[in-house]
Amino acid sequence: MTQLPGLLDTEALRKDFPILDRVVHDGKKLVYLDNAATSQTPRQVLDVLSEYYEQHNANVHRGVHVLAEEATALYEGARDKVAEFINAPSRDEVIFTKNASESLNLVANMLGWADEPYRVDHETEIVITEMEHHSNIVPWQLLAQRTGAKLKWFGLTDDGRLDLSDIDEIITEKTKIVSFVLVSNILGTVNPVEAIVRRAQEVGALVCVDASQAAPHMPLDVQALQADFVAFTGHKMCGPTGIGVLWGRQELLEDLPPFLGGGEMIETVSMSSSTYAPAPHKFEAGTPPIAQAVGLGAAIDYLSAIGMDKILAHEHAITEYAVKRLLEVPDLRIIGPATAEERGAAISFTLGDIHPHDVGQVLDEQGIAVRVGHHCARPVCLRYGIPATTRASFYLYSTPADIDALVDGLEHVRNFFG
Repeated sequence: MTQLPGLLDTEALRKDFPILDRVVHDGKKLVYLDNAATSQTPRQVLDVLSEYYEQHNANVHRGVHVLAEEATALYEGARDKVAEFINAPSRDEVIFTKNASESLNLVANMLGWADEPYRVDHETEIVITEMEHHSNIVPWQLLAQRTGAKLKWFGLTDDGRLDLSDIDEIITEKTKIVSFVLVSNILGTVNPVEAIVRRAQEVGALVCVDASQAAPHMPLDVQALQADFVAFTGHKMCGPTGIGVLWGRQELLEDLPPFLGGGEMIETVSMSSSTYAPAPHKFEAGTPPIAQAVGLGAAIDYLSAIGMDKILAHEHAITEYAVKRLLEVPDLRIIGPATAEERGAAISFTLGDIHPHDVGQVLDEQGIAVRVGHHCARPVCLRYGIPATTRASFYLYSTPADIDALVDGLEHVRNFFG
């Protein structure tokens, strides 16, 4: 078995994930390489979710009975865990949403309805990048269409990095918000946050960071990022689906208007007007994703016990090995950085003239689960003149044997298609 420095004890870790023992397609053992879409969930999180529903299930905040008080404590305790996990200055800066897409839409709509100095209107500009997930493109397109603001973006270099050569022309005195991904879900590129934030701060623009592909894989310190908003999601970091996070600076959350109206987000309501609760509740209208937040808290406990630095080192070793092995495959082209440096644990590639959907289907028959398509990043595919890619993405339980199985599977794909 291939040994690499810096690996976690995957033999022990994989026992925490029942699904990794599955056998699919005529006795093939599952090789799960679709972690950038959704990670798997350990028993420790499944047990917490089960206990919540069996022992504590109730609505939060308003009830005075024991179940309501227990559910509220668990829900708000999850907020404390998130705040500590991302080094937030205050727990009240942590807003629960249903996913990162909702978090980013929340920011866009807050700015569309805000008063000066935050309002985005026909005299202002919005800046994104060409490598964004659709969730960090479409909300800003909608805001630009609604307000008349100008949408601008950074292009990509041939090796899959942001082209910042014209940063002073892209981010100008008219820019109100710069929103960009920390780690690309399709290219794997880790972006230069410091340079972008510095330029945004020079012109007084707000900064929003999509950390969906960063929070599961590396230490995330919102204070060190110096961003104004940070979004991520639970289902990519060993948590359940249906839970996302938006972190925002306290003073901004106090000043900006809510997006959704309803129960819980109010202070007082009359037939003529309403006043709003302080953040974070101002942005959490209605019954929140209670069990999902509790599950996210359990996932954070699990990841923190392992150590995010150790997870990062493990994934770097796996990614370095994967790049090396994939480059040995004839006709394979990596889309994005062709080294393990400054890249995350996802690698997209093409294989000669074989359509990625065909690649994925044949790999699936071998028990190997990868992602195929645009990966909700179609502008990237257009930039590189390809219809789609195959993407293999890794996590804390990924092993060198998984990579070897992928390479063997790709050889089978090549043989299958002649």
